[in-house]
Amino acid sequence: PTSAQVSAVPHPGRFRYTLDNGVLTTEQRQFYEDNGYLLIKKLVSDEDIERFRKEFVRICKKEVNPPGAMIMKDESLRSQYGQSEKVVNKVQDFQEDKELFRYCTLPEVLKYVECFTGPNIMAMHTMLINKLPDSDKQTFLHPMHQDLHYFPFRPAARIVCSWTAMERADQDNGCLVVQPGTHKEPLKPHGYPNLEGKTNKLFHGLLDEDEKSPRVHLVMEKGDTVFFHPLLIHGSGINKTSGFRKSISCHFASSECYYIDVKNTTQEHLEKELVEMVHKKYNATSVELR
Repeated sequence: PTSAQVSAVPHPGRFRYTLDNGVLTTEQRQFYEDNGYLLIKKLVSDEDIERFRKEFVRICKKEVNPPGAMIMKDESLRSQYGQSEKVVNKVQDFQEDKELFRYCTLPEVLKYVECFTGPNIMAMHTMLINKLPDSDKQTFLHPMHQDLHYFPFRPAARIVCSWTAMERADQDNGCLVVQPGTHKEPLKPHGYPNLEGKTNKLFHGLLDEDEKSPRVHLVMEKGDTVFFHPLLIHGSGINKTSGFRKSISCHFASSECYYIDVKNTTQEHLEKELVEMVHKKYNATSVELR
């Protein structure tokens, strides 16, 4: 199909990015329409967060090995710390880990997700981020980017990220930084930033960044959850503390979204890179981005 028939009809004219299901107040809907994100305080319980943290530590220690999960490590620390959370900076695609995937099924999270995607929801991309301490090297700086760059499906307005702080996140430990209102802009070209070799695989950033665009640092407490649009320009700074800044997130989309062919788009080079990685990792002969 060339257009996604979304069963939940957006408010004609006034609300483009949220759906009317009685969960969000008019003020909350207007805030998301204007800014492209919405922060909900204390949405996820301390008990759930503690369970996710324990499971993450088990994955780091290789006590569990979820199939399909991509475990990203800082190789330079491995000789010093071996298998531990001091080395792993991200667990991506944890959908086969029952304990972590519980995050994507929490009723309190899905209640809000439905305001953006409508009632038929798919979990598309999952991550638990463990931002390691990083004084001067800036290895774990994620440059400003738009998440839609990584997704070969549309429409963007029916995709939303749910991002939950697993402990306090502020400017010291590298909280999220957003550029409000940029969700109304198109998808821009992304690539590796020019950081003299300090780049992490697939950590693409905007090639042409507007330094003057106002930024908001999202200071969040444990359990606070931000929902944001996949075109919202955002990133995160470095962790200047000695602790680990953990967060858990999932991108959800309406199951009525459709896949696009990324050939001749700004996403084409990302597809090539991913295909090469999958070839290497799984020795697969043919790979489709979807």
